[in-house]
Amino acid sequence: MILAPNVTSADSPVARARALLPLIEACSDQIEIDRQLPDHLVDALHEAGMYRLLLPRSLGGSELDLLTFFEIIQLFAEADAGTAWCVGQTTGCSVSAAQLDPAAARELFGADRAVLAWGPGIGGVAARADVVDGGYRVNGTFGFASGGRQANLFGAVFPVFERDGSQRRDANGRPVLLTGLFPKTQAKIVDVWDVVGLRGTGSDNYALNDVFIPESHMFNRDYEACREPGPLYRFSSVYDHAVAFSAIGLGIARAMLDAFENLAGGKRPTRGDGKILRENDAIAARVGQAEARWRAARAYVITVVRETWEEACSTPPGPIPFERRVEMRMATTHAIQEAREVATTAYMAAGTHAIFKGGPFEHRMRDMYTVCQQIQGHLANFEPVGRHFMGLPVELTL
Repeated sequence: MILAPNVTSADSPVARARALLPLIEACSDQIEIDRQLPDHLVDALHEAGMYRLLLPRSLGGSELDLLTFFEIIQLFAEADAGTAWCVGQTTGCSVSAAQLDPAAARELFGADRAVLAWGPGIGGVAARADVVDGGYRVNGTFGFASGGRQANLFGAVFPVFERDGSQRRDANGRPVLLTGLFPKTQAKIVDVWDVVGLRGTGSDNYALNDVFIPESHMFNRDYEACREPGPLYRFSSVYDHAVAFSAIGLGIARAMLDAFENLAGGKRPTRGDGKILRENDAIAARVGQAEARWRAARAYVITVVRETWEEACSTPPGPIPFERRVEMRMATTHAIQEAREVATTAYMAAGTHAIFKGGPFEHRMRDMYTVCQQIQGHLANFEPVGRHFMGLPVELTL
């Protein structure tokens, strides 16, 4: 497999990520309370280059391969899922730099601490971009801007309306959607993030009211608009996020299973034969099954990502093939679903030890179920996959 330069050196991105784990773990409880990453952790993430993992090398980024990215996000998730989500989400957004005019990309992402967050439309004011001299006037209400509290840039997707009021459409009659990037200060932020899990992501709502975005800061996410040659940019941000969020699910499950295996070495149930948990054959069988499920799910993601990456490195430019996108959607969704089952096994087997705040189970279990509520973890993702395998038409959202 072709990897980014120096990924195995002592100063590699993975090595720098590992060095951050004690700090991330120490911050985890405070992140949960404050619903955002503390400033000193954000500073450390910037200093280690963690917000620039997927940014083009032409802009001073690491332009990592997706397997190394997967490994880093999983490590962070084992320490704290909120931190992993913020880094995974914002770095996934940063690949948009590859689709901007180089001068605009340098303007927006050239600063060492540039961080981009965005989320989907949520209703209210209908999102739209109206053509004006030099760019667009945009309006809309959006949500789930994960990592936005550390960001200086926000983005959003808009249907385009011409000066005569007509909606712009492509050659197939579908509405044209453009993504616009703008300073965070131009958005009205609404704190709605009082949630059960992933509290540290600070995934707020935001609104735009008659904001001007210059033409150079608007782009189409289709591969044809990509201006960077690297294999990373043959993947859309949808698949970068899928890789990241599957790593988060697997990281949470790994941490919970490890915690239970440690607990089982000393806990004696108040009822039964008095044996410690690890001497209970039923418990041993459940742990064995959980380990098999976790390892199989992770191996499937790694296999699919590796094969897709190798194909992206060795074939002519263009978006990754549809068959590969089906595989990535299937593998990453499956991993999140399996991670939930492994986490649940660990939680239930831990008994009352699992219910206390400050322990290794309760916080992570809430995070795990919140990961599964995000679109990348939905069972609905298997519908287009199944349709594909049965020879039925499939929406291009894959």
